[in-house]
Amino acid sequence: MNCPSCGASMHLDPDKDCCQCDYCKSYYFPDQNEEGVRVFGEAASLNCPLCAVPLLHATMGGTRFLYCGQCRGMLISMEIFVALTEELRAQLGVQPAILKPPDPEDLDRRISCPQCHDRMDTHRYAGPGNIIIDSCSKCCLDWLDHGELMRIVHTPDRSLDIEREMASEIVAEG
Repeated sequence: MNCPSCGASMHLDPDKDCCQCDYCKSYYFPDQNEEGVRVFGEAASLNCPLCAVPLLHATMGGTRFLYCGQCRGMLISMEIFVALTEELRAQLGVQPAILKPPDPEDLDRRISCPQCHDRMDTHRYAGPGNIIIDSCSKCCLDWLDHGELMRIVHTPDRSLDIEREMASEIVAEG
């Protein structure tokens, strides 16, 4: 990726949601798409499990993940998935909505993990179960099809409340 100001090469820092020019030190923030995702032109070393094209680095709510420019799916680390969901709920001031149940046939999907290439576990999301996602527990990665993250953000999720309560108890004991 080249700097829009001076044309020099830019680099994407692992912990930031912008690129910085190696020469003039200016910052570049890509525009958000309709989902609020900022997609960088920099390809990752992993391919989309559906399209088999290189995933792109992207951010949403200040959180980094990998994104498919074709099917618009997202590969998100399990360790940041809950934090991203909570951050988006807070930013958007979302009121939970009850969604229609998913098609049970969606549970029959078989896709491979972009990292280890083992079959991902296709399951109902832990919240109310109205969304089906794919997970690789070996690599600690979740694959979300286009629109699933925002469906999760807009769905009431008792499991997040339970996780928060458990974390609070651990902190109080420690």
